[in-house]
Amino acid sequence: MNFELTEEQQSVKKMVRKFVDKEIIPNIQEWDRQQHFEPNILKRLAELQLMGVCIPEEYGGAGMDYNTLAIVCEELERGDTAYRTAVSVHTGLNSMTIFQWGNEEQKQKYLVPQAKGDKVGAFGLTEPNAGSDVAAMNSTAVRDGDHYVLNGSKTWISLCDVADHFLIFAKTDHDVPHKGITAFIVERTFAGVETKAIKGKLGIRAGNTGEVFLTDVKVPVANRLGEEGEGFKIAMSALDNGRFTVAAGAVGLIGASLEASLKYCHERKTFGKEIGKHQLVQQMIAKMSANLEISRLLVFKAGTLKNAGKRNTKETSLAKWIACDAAFDAANDAVQIHGAYGYSDEYPVERFLRNSKAPVIYEGTREIHTVMQGEYALGYREDKQLRNQLHAWPYEGATVTNS
Repeated sequence: MNFELTEEQQSVKKMVRKFVDKEIIPNIQEWDRQQHFEPNILKRLAELQLMGVCIPEEYGGAGMDYNTLAIVCEELERGDTAYRTAVSVHTGLNSMTIFQWGNEEQKQKYLVPQAKGDKVGAFGLTEPNAGSDVAAMNSTAVRDGDHYVLNGSKTWISLCDVADHFLIFAKTDHDVPHKGITAFIVERTFAGVETKAIKGKLGIRAGNTGEVFLTDVKVPVANRLGEEGEGFKIAMSALDNGRFTVAAGAVGLIGASLEASLKYCHERKTFGKEIGKHQLVQQMIAKMSANLEISRLLVFKAGTLKNAGKRNTKETSLAKWIACDAAFDAANDAVQIHGAYGYSDEYPVERFLRNSKAPVIYEGTREIHTVMQGEYALGYREDKQLRNQLHAWPYEGATVTNS
């Protein structure tokens, strides 16, 4: 395995880091205080071809690989979790799912403008009473001729007030829990679609998160993604991509916590010496450094499997679980290192700590991933391919393995 970044990946890393340092970090403190999501950041990301990093060029994307997507997410989260989340949802959960499951007409109509950044995509799976228990969703889709009529609501939807297109999951058959779920591409302009932002969040305050309400929304049959009853499979494949980007972002948060802590360790003195000279502080720094390397390696391992077109649910789950827990620990230790100053937004580490909690919950709670890893180890969970549905990313060397 080659651990060196390619020249292209190094170039992308430098570009995103420069963008974050210039356009996000100088503004994020105020945006966070005001709970303001800045849509111009998405426009700038589109100009840099970062809204479709690993979407094939023929569909308007940059045609790069999964590990390059990970690098982008890592660097964006250095600035703030809100803008990594935007790429995770738009690219990982929505666009890549349309690429994998959509027909050519859907790709041309929805994927191309999203990959170019002309349109923004969101993902609607979670409901007030259906989070980890996806099959408990209450949203319905009833076919009426050449349309489906959708009713229900979704919550904790990132980009809810910003997105042009929503990937919505609803029940077409309530008699079969998982196999009764179907996926739809829903446009904001469809009559009966309403959104409302959620305020007062613990973290990711600079992000747009909220609810989507569907009242007798007529969705053309042509906007059904996949077949009736394939929604659960589609959602799980989307989460393999979304969780990957969340894990990559967590690596960035560990790195940001470490950078801030190292800087403060050299600036602050106690008992006549830099606080970095104290062994218990060194212990926290050492743990951050180790977890940064461990988490990045887990992400790149999952990305390498994705690039090869191999099933990676186990590896992606492990990366998401470990990296997100490590990011929370790193941010918590960074606040401790900063002492009383870490409790104030004068320094970024208090925002890191607030932001670090959400990824431990969303896209599969820590407990869900713990159970998954236990079941894999015990042999209770099979890791088979989704037959004829997994597509390798179209660059030289990629293959598809089906079982």
